[in-house]
Amino acid sequence: MRKLSAAFLFLALATFAPAQWIEKNSGDESSFDGRVVHRHVDLAESETNNRAIVDFALFSAKSCKLRVIDNADGVNLADAMQRASCIAGINGGYFDPNFAPLGLRIINGKVTSRLTRGRLMSGVLASDNAIHIFRVGELSLRRKPNAAIECGPFLVDFAKPVRGLEAMRAARRTFAATGSGDRAALGFCSDATLADLAKILATPLGDFKIQRALNLDGGSSSAFWFRRDDGSAFSIPEEKTVRDFVGIVAR
Repeated sequence: MRKLSAAFLFLALATFAPAQWIEKNSGDESSFDGRVVHRHVDLAESETNNRAIVDFALFSAKSCKLRVIDNADGVNLADAMQRASCIAGINGGYFDPNFAPLGLRIINGKVTSRLTRGRLMSGVLASDNAIHIFRVGELSLRRKPNAAIECGPFLVDFAKPVRGLEAMRAARRTFAATGSGDRAALGFCSDATLADLAKILATPLGDFKIQRALNLDGGSSSAFWFRRDDGSAFSIPEEKTVRDFVGIVAR
C-alpha cells in the first residue's frame, strides 16, 4: 500500500511540475568594435512545445554605457541608432496618446519626464558608472545617473521570475537585464506572455544568468537593432512610431 501511495505521489508531482523553457540552439556575433555581443537564442517550453526567440545585446558596463534618446521627431530605431553612433539598442518606455513620455526619463543627466507611480511602472533602468535596474522605491536621484528610463513590470528579481504576471496575452516584448558582475543586456523576445518572458529570462541564456530584468514598452513598439562586425545591421523594426529609444554606446 505504501509503494502504491509513493508511486501515486510521484505521478502527481510530475503532472503538476511547472513547465520549463529549454534552449534549443543559440549563436553569437560580435559588434564592429568587439564591445557588444548579439546573442540569438531559440527556446521551447517543455510541456507545450511553444517556441520563443530571444535576441539580445550583451555588454560590460566597463566598456559601454546606456544612452536614452528622445524621439520627438518620430524617426525609426535604425535611423536613431545610426545618428547617435550606437552599437545596439531597443525601443524605450511608455508614452501617452499625445506622444508625451510616461514615467521618469533622464537624458544626458537632465530629467525630461518625472517619476510616475503606477501598477506597471515598477522599475527604473539607469546608467552611470554601472548599469542598474531599481525598483521605484529603491531609486535615489542623488546618484545622478546620466541616463534613466522608468517602465515595467519587473520580470526577474534575485534571479527568479516575478510571480503574478499576466499569463494570457502573447505579444512582442523588449526588456533590459542585469547579471552578475558588470554584465547587462538589452533584448527583444518574439510573441510571449509577460509570465512566460519572466520564466525565459530566469533561465540561463548561454553563460548569461540574469539577476534582474525589467519589461519595456512591448507589442507594436518592440524593436531591436545591432551593428555587426562588418558594419551591416541586424534589425527587427518597430511597427509604430515610439517616443524614445535606449542605446548602447562606448564609454
